[in-house]
Amino acid sequence: MSPIPQNLFGIHTQALDLWQRRADVLANNLANADTPGYLARDVDFRKALSAAGGNGDGNLPLQAPTPGQIGTGPNAGPDAAALAYRVPTQPSMDGNTVDAQVEQADFAANSVHYQASLSFITAQIHMLRTAITGGQS
Repeated sequence: MSPIPQNLFGIHTQALDLWQRRADVLANNLANADTPGYLARDVDFRKALSAAGGNGDGNLPLQAPTPGQIGTGPNAGPDAAALAYRVPTQPSMDGNTVDAQVEQADFAANSVHYQASLSFITAQIHMLRTAITGGQS
């Protein structure tokens, strides 16, 4: 019998976490669209995915704000370094850099990406189930 692979779903499990994190960040941007001085943020996927693949075992490294602690705030976690401030196309007079139309479009596109990763994982599970049961329901 062959050994079980470490990660049956490839990069999709990590990408799913990042898509979820990005949905949270975009929702936060939209919620603060009228907050003076609020700076819009977004997830830098290139940076996050290169960090995810950097250690070779496919696991995201655990980061803590201080030794012995695990951060729980919005900037905590393995993808915290991947958050970046968005460059505004039309900054407002009050210093807010949220463009609601851009955020809504990005949120919709992010939902499509999240669903695609989820569909891939679901298809992999279905394939494994079929392989185990031999196609029997």
